[in-house]
Amino acid sequence: MHRIAPAIILSVRPHGEHGAIVRALTRGDGVQPGYVRGGRSRALRPVLQPGNAIRGEWRARTAEQLAALTVEPGHSRAGLHGEPLAAAGIEWLCALTAAALPEEQPYPVLYDALDAVLTAIESAPSARGWAGALVRYELLVLGQLGFGLDLEQCTVTGATADLSYVSPRSGGAVSIGAASGYETRLFALPDFLREGGTAEWPDIFAAGRITAHFLARDVLAGLRADPLPARTRLFDRFKRAVA
Repeated sequence: MHRIAPAIILSVRPHGEHGAIVRALTRGDGVQPGYVRGGRSRALRPVLQPGNAIRGEWRARTAEQLAALTVEPGHSRAGLHGEPLAAAGIEWLCALTAAALPEEQPYPVLYDALDAVLTAIESAPSARGWAGALVRYELLVLGQLGFGLDLEQCTVTGATADLSYVSPRSGGAVSIGAASGYETRLFALPDFLREGGTAEWPDIFAAGRITAHFLARDVLAGLRADPLPARTRLFDRFKRAVA
């Protein structure tokens, strides 16, 4: 097996005295693991940071063997790891992607979306400028893995107007009329989750409660390495920033 591709680093795990096992997301071949010789060296540590873009070359004798990976630096986001909010956002995005996606399965839409959210974190003057995009990425992960929410029509009546809630059971939108008497059992549906755009913090937190529920239930349940603590740390930082 021989593969050369641009990639986004998702995770780095020390292996042996000097090496590292790196998992990176490529556009055409999905998540690709590889062993980087000298990956813990002073020269490679700044390159092998989650969120960084690289040009990777994977070589293995068989498809079952862990490939040897050599990396060329691409676009570095290593400097953002010194900024608490940005670092927490990158940590969660990369941890979610690494945990949720199966290896060797292409998800070009998620590759493009992840790169876009990471770019937003770099360029936005405050976390509010990218927090909504991060939650929408979570929604996209659910959809790409077959657990998409139906936010286009009421799951009870089929109506497309006045959609204001989400059922925690079905993941379908619920209109104001159909939700009457059951509001406390439903998630509030902020408009930006359907329509995009920049959102205010109350809507971001409301949307985050929806995506957190379905990620935990449908995608991340039972995983040996639970990435959700990284999300908790991020949203705790969001709350402190708002306060």
